[in-house]
Amino acid sequence: MWTHKAWQGRLLPHPLPTQERLRHYAGWCDAVEGNTTFYATPTPDTVAVWARQTSPDFRFVVKLPKLVTHERRLTDVNAPMRAFLDAIEPLGPRAHALWVQLPGSFGPADVPTLARFLRRLPDTHRCAVEVRHPAFFTDPRAGRELESVLAAVDAEWIPFDTTAFFADPPTSDAERDAWTKKPRLPLRTAALTDRPIVRYLGRDDPDRTVEGWRRWLDITAGWLREGRSPTVFIHTPDNADAPTLARRFHDEVRARVPTLAPLPEPIPVEPTTLF
Repeated sequence: MWTHKAWQGRLLPHPLPTQERLRHYAGWCDAVEGNTTFYATPTPDTVAVWARQTSPDFRFVVKLPKLVTHERRLTDVNAPMRAFLDAIEPLGPRAHALWVQLPGSFGPADVPTLARFLRRLPDTHRCAVEVRHPAFFTDPRAGRELESVLAAVDAEWIPFDTTAFFADPPTSDAERDAWTKKPRLPLRTAALTDRPIVRYLGRDDPDRTVEGWRRWLDITAGWLREGRSPTVFIHTPDNADAPTLARRFHDEVRARVPTLAPLPEPIPVEPTTLF
């Protein structure tokens, strides 16, 4: 997302024309989850507008359409995948990874289907797979089989860490809504490739969010020291402060790894004046 209502007029100017919204978001963070592509494949012209608003090193982790992952479950998807890959072509090097988010019903018995799908993808794109079936986390054999399939094509396994969120009952409407929708799965912290991707969900209370991400500071710093290039997405149920929290996470990692480049400076919401 880059047009969240809670950010308008506070973190991002409001109103902003469509062709400026992502540019202002990119002043806060240098990566984005392309969640809108799950609901509809954009036109190449729309994607070209995204590319023009971002630098070549900006990272899009673009989610595959639900037609591919949830409705057809990776079977008979040649046509929609061709359309999708053609659509995101204007991103060029910004297309950091194809995000294959699979439904909770996609379990160990479906791994051969995933393997066939991944093998057919062009090697011009890296893939990152998010699974939500509990067996991948609780059954060592299922986990190893999935890792083997991913390793064969240099694909990553995206952990979605909701452990801090589910540690205590919800206390707000946004938390109660997320409580019914987000997956409750065991923690996974291993990386398979040189470009790990992490999705972390905290609480609406920023202090609770910060407390819950502490394990990821050392893990992320360790990956950087190993020469990996991780991407970490920070969420809260209402996402009101997600960009500021993401920058705080980055600063805390940078305190451990001083060679990590700083994030860009946000474009001011109001112009700076002398009066």
